[in-house]
Amino acid sequence: VALPVLEEKLDQLQLPGEMPCGLVQIQHPVPSRAARRQTPAQKLRDELRRLLGESWSEELEHDVPRAWQRHGDLVLLSEDSFRAAPWEKLGPALWETVASALGARRLARRGRVLPDGMRSPSITLLLGQDGWVEHVDNGVRYTFDVTKCMFSPGNITEKLRVASLPCSGEVLVDLYAGLQRAVMQVLMASRSAFAHAWEWTSHAVEALRRNLVLNGVQDRCRIHHGDSRQLELQDVADRVNLGLIPSSEEGWPVACRVLKKGTGGVLHIHHNVETLPAPATPHTPILRAERGSLEQASSDRERQHQNPTEDSRKEMPAARIRPEWQRWAEAAAARIRGLLAELHGQPWCTSILHIEAVKSYAPHVHHLVLDLECRPTLP
Repeated sequence: VALPVLEEKLDQLQLPGEMPCGLVQIQHPVPSRAARRQTPAQKLRDELRRLLGESWSEELEHDVPRAWQRHGDLVLLSEDSFRAAPWEKLGPALWETVASALGARRLARRGRVLPDGMRSPSITLLLGQDGWVEHVDNGVRYTFDVTKCMFSPGNITEKLRVASLPCSGEVLVDLYAGLQRAVMQVLMASRSAFAHAWEWTSHAVEALRRNLVLNGVQDRCRIHHGDSRQLELQDVADRVNLGLIPSSEEGWPVACRVLKKGTGGVLHIHHNVETLPAPATPHTPILRAERGSLEQASSDRERQHQNPTEDSRKEMPAARIRPEWQRWAEAAAARIRGLLAELHGQPWCTSILHIEAVKSYAPHVHHLVLDLECRPTLP
């Protein structure tokens, strides 16, 4: 109803004399279609422009983020947002405006990962008193302090792949548990699996304990707080996860010790591998991920993850496995084979089950996962 017509109708309305006039309110007009079509980034920019008025500038507009991470009612901003000097003069009003525009109650800003050997985050809480959040990923609930623990919302293809692994009745050892996402995926997918999880940061250990309880699997996982290179556990694992980049090589001897010496098992080895750029030709097609996301390229191979073969070259077209990837995988297989033979005093065989391209970590550098089957040679 048009505002003048509404006011006329209110004038004609007979109200009891004792009714407080504060109960009669004219509501604001319904937002226009254009306003309803605004993206969150556009709404944020418009709210900030109104807040600054004549002080608004092109420099400030470039400083407003266009993407962010959301964890419940907490929004995590990128490290390069709101760095210009004029923002500091606004004080708390800036963060209250940003939170309101983004529908958040708490704000934090990401910094660079600290070079402390633990990949500790450098995150500042801008609005709110508590950094604990909850995140649901592939049906698994995680809680963690966003200011203390690293969390990557990507790598969905690898998470789905891990959840689909045939782990029923197996014992999994995770040497770099972090928030225990690999372990949690396995435990939730296979109700009969058991896991040992190593983590050396106290904040992540606290998150691990909470996550196990949150998902009701605390009875099927033992948390080990400390450096996995110094563990004494051995001869227990059917499967070992080495989810550390840029390289998990320091953990390879430990992984060999924890594998069951009588039957062996599978190692999931993470590594960053540099790929030399090469022009595409009609006979050597480029992996689609170089034109987009490696996660998109990997999603085309989801069906193949259910039953990996003994030779990754049979599983994926040769053109989709870069020569550098294959050379690294073969070198890793040979090194592991030597470590196992030295440890047990008898020959072992190693077979490349699968090479997974998780994502592009840097220009021409790819985060890969090698699934390596390791078995003692029969006499």
